[in-house]
Amino acid sequence: MSSTSTITKTNIGVFTNPKHDLWIADSEPTVDQVKQGQTLKEGEVTIGVKATGICGSDVHFWHAGRIGPMVVEGDHILGHESAGEILAVHPSVTHLKPGDRVAIEPNIICNACEACLTGRYNGCEKVQFLSTPPYPGLLRRYVNHPAVWCHKIGAMSFESGSMLEPLSVALAGMERSGVKLGDPVLICGAGPIGLVSLLCCAAAGAQPIAITDLDEGRLKFAQGLCPRARTYQVKRGIPAEECSKEIVSLMSDTRPAIALECSGVESSINTAIWSVKFGGKVFVIGVGKPEMNIPFMRLSTQEVNLQFQYRYCNTWPRAIRLVESGIIDLKRLVTHRYSLEDAKSAFETAADIRSGAIKVMIDCAGI
Repeated sequence: MSSTSTITKTNIGVFTNPKHDLWIADSEPTVDQVKQGQTLKEGEVTIGVKATGICGSDVHFWHAGRIGPMVVEGDHILGHESAGEILAVHPSVTHLKPGDRVAIEPNIICNACEACLTGRYNGCEKVQFLSTPPYPGLLRRYVNHPAVWCHKIGAMSFESGSMLEPLSVALAGMERSGVKLGDPVLICGAGPIGLVSLLCCAAAGAQPIAITDLDEGRLKFAQGLCPRARTYQVKRGIPAEECSKEIVSLMSDTRPAIALECSGVESSINTAIWSVKFGGKVFVIGVGKPEMNIPFMRLSTQEVNLQFQYRYCNTWPRAIRLVESGIIDLKRLVTHRYSLEDAKSAFETAADIRSGAIKVMIDCAGI
């Protein structure tokens, strides 16, 4: 079943490679394949992607060519924060139909390993996470994807639907870190994940909330999102222990029970470790370099729990409810918009801290 007769635009995608080039080129499935449904497998649907946000990991794969063991080894399509419209469904799919608006959860799992069978599919041993090499991402006009990972968003905007992905990252952090009503919370890093985490902590009733960053502009943006948040501008070269003293003072001499570390930067993680209370938790959401030095004895003598997060699982329904109800407003995070044809400029903006960009959105509309 399909509604592909009105498709006219070529499928193009945003590519990078080991040489760190960035370009737009023809992608699959082709327009003819979409129209004829040639490439749809059992359980799959074809989506006309409408909006895709640029993630920091997309910029990292472009600039560095790798994140930890995940290495760009050939021409590679970026993007994993997307929402769009169902164009066609395989006959085996009964819960979706052409015209449905969906957010795309960008993973395909094996459904057989221990992680999958116990519901923690983010740890799937054979996961295909779109945009993580070697699996092509979603920054294209049309994509085929398993229907089970396409979540209906109703009248929600496609931009907000695409940002359910970073919201899912924050929700996984909230659940596993255990932030509760009245908890003093420190958020390290005022990028998109840190800011969405700020919205979640505010909605959860954390108090006080402090957020840190090197960039004054991002801290002002954070203050606008959550006026009761207390902001701390990190100064380069200041030891983590000294920064922690200033942060605790900023929080009315209350040490945070939980620090959500959203930058993945060694000095920021160490500042969080020095900041939290005895028995507190440093929950690391950000990704960083393969090896780091940490204040081991501070962790030991203060019984600080150091915990990590890898992506998310079972978060999309909750994220949709929060956005539909207005409890979490993601629209304010979008600062820049570009067409798919102008994606190179979009990436340059997202990569330039001087641009003031928070979430750069690409309009991928292909109909």
